[in-house]
Amino acid sequence: MQRFFSLEMPFWRFAWNTMLVSIAGLLPLLAIFVALTPGFAAALSENEQALERFLRQVVTNGLPVVLVVNYLAFFLYASTNARGNLERRPGLVLFLDVAARLVAFIVLHILIYVLSADWFGSFGGSRATAVRVVAPTLARSAFFENISGVYLYATLVSAIPLYVSVIEGWLAQGRSFAHRRSRGIAVFLSLALFGAVVLLLTGIAYFLSALQSSS
Repeated sequence: MQRFFSLEMPFWRFAWNTMLVSIAGLLPLLAIFVALTPGFAAALSENEQALERFLRQVVTNGLPVVLVVNYLAFFLYASTNARGNLERRPGLVLFLDVAARLVAFIVLHILIYVLSADWFGSFGGSRATAVRVVAPTLARSAFFENISGVYLYATLVSAIPLYVSVIEGWLAQGRSFAHRRSRGIAVFLSLALFGAVVLLLTGIAYFLSALQSSS
């Protein structure tokens, strides 16, 4: 990870690496979502307007969300590494990453939904409606029931190598594990953290939905 995301590299290269990781995580999941959604592939192939709306949604919502979330996470990783905290305080690194991803994911959805209401007339052109639908949408995204699920898992898939790098470095400090064993444990813990982030986002979204319903 440190070779691909370092504060010592030029901005354009850092941004380019983030773009490549984002696209690599986004495109396969988009293909899976289209394939698993009944009738969706046929609708896109037969209805040009539906295809245009789908591509617009991906370009104006999906790609910006995945790109910004990944850039923020990788920048925090590079910053903590430059300060020497990557090895000394791995728990802080992971906490900041999870917090940044969750906050950025939610805030970006709100911002983009509001802009979509203004620019494209989405949500009936109502900003209030755009804001209200964010929480219910994100609450179901973990179940891959809407396209926001694609964006969620695309950001988290790119987080796995980062988590493995941090956790493996932490395990290596004790030097009580062989390299192969520490790698396996790091992967397992990274997947567990992956699942915890998904559950946390779902819980936050359901909580916000409940608040909206009661108000």
